[in-house]
Amino acid sequence: MKAQHLSAEHGIVCHLPGEEFGYFGWPSVGRLDDGKLLVASSGLRSEHMCPWGKTVLNTSTDDGATWSPPVAIHDSPLDDRDAGVVNLGGDNVIVTWASVDLRYHFFELDLREAFEKMVSVEAVGKWVEYMEELVDDETKPHEGSWLLPSSDGGETWGEKVKVPVYTPHGPIPLRNGDLLYLGKRYVIDRAELDHGPVLSARSADNGRTWTEQGHVPKFPGTEKLSYAEPHVVELPSGKLVGMIRVGGDSGKVGILSFSMVQTESEDGGETWSMPRPLNFHGAPPHLIQHSSGALVMIYGYRLVGFGQRVALSYDEGATWEYDWIVRDDGPDWDLGYPSTVEMADGSLFSVYYQKVPGDHRPSLLYSRWQLPG
Repeated sequence: MKAQHLSAEHGIVCHLPGEEFGYFGWPSVGRLDDGKLLVASSGLRSEHMCPWGKTVLNTSTDDGATWSPPVAIHDSPLDDRDAGVVNLGGDNVIVTWASVDLRYHFFELDLREAFEKMVSVEAVGKWVEYMEELVDDETKPHEGSWLLPSSDGGETWGEKVKVPVYTPHGPIPLRNGDLLYLGKRYVIDRAELDHGPVLSARSADNGRTWTEQGHVPKFPGTEKLSYAEPHVVELPSGKLVGMIRVGGDSGKVGILSFSMVQTESEDGGETWSMPRPLNFHGAPPHLIQHSSGALVMIYGYRLVGFGQRVALSYDEGATWEYDWIVRDDGPDWDLGYPSTVEMADGSLFSVYYQKVPGDHRPSLLYSRWQLPG
């Protein structure tokens, strides 16, 4: 379909211009039962990849009009990335993230020169100096996919829990009270992680313990490396509709790189259908079902017209109207990972990362928008 603009108003969640550690990325937004908005992100970092990432929280109690300063709720010796936030009901909430050891990229994949060209020799020199001082016995307990619980709306946090899978926006609460997490199996061996399967895991105790379920099959001719960063939504019937970012070797079988494939489960995640390519540009996905019944999928758009776009389905995911534009004023590709909540009046509130014009580092921005009439 031809790209069309949605009615939207834009604002800022967190913006620290000129700060060395003013980079924020890969956020998620959650709305608690009392209307409080929580935005979790990887923030107070220096670049798209660096060893300084922290799991950061910003909050709003006035529907996003004003926001608290960023508060680091978790800071490991590694790069804490890709934060999710999930309302479990009442004052119960969880935040998820992955702690990644960047030494694999620098010392095993030998990507130092590539990062020096992308950032600067001086900055990368600081990263390497820090990483060379890391000790495996101290870092290994931190590496992996994690969950942090709160029972008071994010004011205080309990002990973190290691979880078996990983995806940027975390799990979803099911109608029966369980949590379902569609993600990549997280293992310490980075190469094995990249080539691992997408699968679902389920928790019946708010994330304290998890049981692995079914794997999503590979589209014929592709490798597991091509699949990452899924999200899922549960329909009233109990059917699960999942979307997965694809790239890598997907082009050799006619799947557009940096796009999404759709998979479904009719048995609560025990088995998943063969992925169906959507073949329009944009990823990774975040899905909700609006009170009107429409399925809403928001995604980052990293071509000219950089920004955030939406696909809508009015038939439970059988067909999609895609490239509804939330905004298309991003200065470059370093943006996206949007997520959405429905507000009390039926409008949609989406948070993502994107640069404010003139800035070197991205900030956390939001859009409040309406479904097309």
